[in-house]
Amino acid sequence: MSAPTSALGRHLLVEYTGCDTAILADLERITAAMLDAARASGATIVTHSFHHFSPHGVSGAVIIAESHLAIHTWPEHHFAAVDFFSCGPVDMDRGLAVLHTAFKAAGETRMTLERGPLRAIHP
Repeated sequence: MSAPTSALGRHLLVEYTGCDTAILADLERITAAMLDAARASGATIVTHSFHHFSPHGVSGAVIIAESHLAIHTWPEHHFAAVDFFSCGPVDMDRGLAVLHTAFKAAGETRMTLERGPLRAIHP
């Protein structure tokens, strides 16, 4: 799905609930899932960085030519928060579906924001 014509970009804030604890605590699995999601969306991966916290949780980001895909997990709460921001023609829904499956999420909620509304920039 491409960025809306009324804004510079589209930012999805996604909350995955009821996720598999072991997956959310696994740095390698989270990294792989995020890279797979970026590829599935058609984004151009530039670089990525992920970190495992002690005792648990993973944070990281995939920097894409179109912007970014970021995550923080709370395995002890079966919860992951994901931000997907794009100012280009990527299919965010396809990428987010990959994450839903990878995390074995029971639920998902989304909030969509238009970033850089063109009406504010060019009245």
